[in-house]
Amino acid sequence: MKELLVELGHRSYPIYIGAGLLNQSELLSKHIKAKQVVVVTNETIAPLYLSAVLKSLQAYNVETVILPDGEQYKTLEFVTHIFDKLLACKFSRNSTLIALGGGVIGDMGGFAAACYQRGIAFLQIPTTLLAQVDSSVGGKTGVNHPLGKNMIGAFYQPQCVIADADVLDTLDDRQLAAGLAEVIKYGLIRDLEFFEWLENNIDVLLARDKPALAYAIQKSCLNKAEIVAEDETETGIRATLNLGHTFGHAIETGSGYGTYLHGEAVAIGTCQAADLSRRLGLLDSDYAVERIIALFIKVGLPVTPPESLDTDRFLELMAVDKKNVDGQIRLILLKEIGLATLPVDVALDSLKMTLKTYGRR
Repeated sequence: MKELLVELGHRSYPIYIGAGLLNQSELLSKHIKAKQVVVVTNETIAPLYLSAVLKSLQAYNVETVILPDGEQYKTLEFVTHIFDKLLACKFSRNSTLIALGGGVIGDMGGFAAACYQRGIAFLQIPTTLLAQVDSSVGGKTGVNHPLGKNMIGAFYQPQCVIADADVLDTLDDRQLAAGLAEVIKYGLIRDLEFFEWLENNIDVLLARDKPALAYAIQKSCLNKAEIVAEDETETGIRATLNLGHTFGHAIETGSGYGTYLHGEAVAIGTCQAADLSRRLGLLDSDYAVERIIALFIKVGLPVTPPESLDTDRFLELMAVDKKNVDGQIRLILLKEIGLATLPVDVALDSLKMTLKTYGRR
């Protein structure tokens, strides 16, 4: 087992990475302070891993909330089901919430924990690669709104993150590829050596080689932990983690939540960001853009935007973004592979050209 630390002073917490961690009850008990525990999961994960977690929690008074599976259920309406259970069972402020699932469950569970009685403890047990390398780390919690993804939420840090590599054995190929989109992001924004390692080892990762996956998870979590420690609430460098996300969130919202997996939309958005970076002269060669696109293609991810979203609709959706200031669309772009910009104001003409031409027939 590897242990990394997200250093946030008195709110610092560990990320545990290894195999068979769901069966190590001491990892859970170390971070649970009282007897009342609620496990929030979904209909896909519950039959696979809920029993193992409950076995590790036999010393506690445990309730469960099983939600539908899918991005389309990441709403205030379904978060209310968590509150209903906590209130009906008279859970106190000393209770602990465990989020067992992918990014949707982690975001919803964390948001519920942040809100219930103004904050109860919560633990993250991510069950997808994307959640293990990205959404479970850093304390971003929240839900979607029909007009914008992740626009309702809170920064609220977990007590720990338990990333059990064994749960990836039941992950389907599409979800694995979606997770690799966020892994590639870390190489693009700040770690050229890791990007080059991914170029050379992507086939091994797709074959689910355990040591290679463990290395990719550790490198990703280390990169994110360092960024979060420096900028917890995204006033500076943490914004670089949103490379491709403004485009990607527009794709998710405009196509209907759940049509594209988050990592799929981010892959497309990152290719659009690379195209725009080259158009603006930040990336100095077409070859850099081609390398980025080629790696996403090798993973099996989509790299072109849906035909159903025209330029005007894209711009309308991109205008609803947390990085924007006074109505100005601001984007994370690339100066080179391994170095991202902070949010930059983008000339509308250049943005329109990328939206009109990149990936369009």
